[in-house]
Amino acid sequence: MRMVRGKTQVKKIENTTSRQVTFSKRRSGLLKKAYELSVLCDAQVALIVFSSTGKLYEFSSSSSTNTIIERYLKIGKNLESGKTVAVEENTEHVLEERVATMTEKIKQLEECKEKLLGVGLESYTVDELQKLENDIDRSLKHVRARKYELFKQQIEQLRNEERRLAKQNEELKKSELQELQPENKSEKDSRREMEDVDTDLFLGPPEFRRTTA
Repeated sequence: MRMVRGKTQVKKIENTTSRQVTFSKRRSGLLKKAYELSVLCDAQVALIVFSSTGKLYEFSSSSSTNTIIERYLKIGKNLESGKTVAVEENTEHVLEERVATMTEKIKQLEECKEKLLGVGLESYTVDELQKLENDIDRSLKHVRARKYELFKQQIEQLRNEERRLAKQNEELKKSELQELQPENKSEKDSRREMEDVDTDLFLGPPEFRRTTA
């Protein structure tokens, strides 16, 4: 029987420990979604989160969160006054933002690399470490599967090479036998000619031998 999961009631979690665990899980998921949105859609995303203890967490697809906030404030003022917003960015500004975006992405990739190497994990919670471990396990499975596939290909190549050499060896043996057959036939003919020679010994004068014959 399949259990139907009930709808989670959205309200403040009174238990401090449960609230902290839920915050950690939801925060990681929110940051991940913000990053995926910025990469997949080439969008500028800024995310700011303050925990109940006042700790700041932020994400920015640009070089800094302030850059996106300033752009938002600039456009927001025009929207409040009812004006149509026409954002015009010159080529230099666009290039600067793209460079800043790529720099941030490189930074994030470096951080991800450090995580996979086990560097800088002091601030991670148990749940975050468990998730990282699961991700590494999945990656290892893909690596092992690819390695075994290459091993199978190499073994098959060696077997094909073995069959090719065996066939080549068999052809060489047949060629050697064909070269030896005429020589054997000549030896047999010589032996027969020697057998046909009359080797009887006759004593006496030649006349007597002719008479006897």
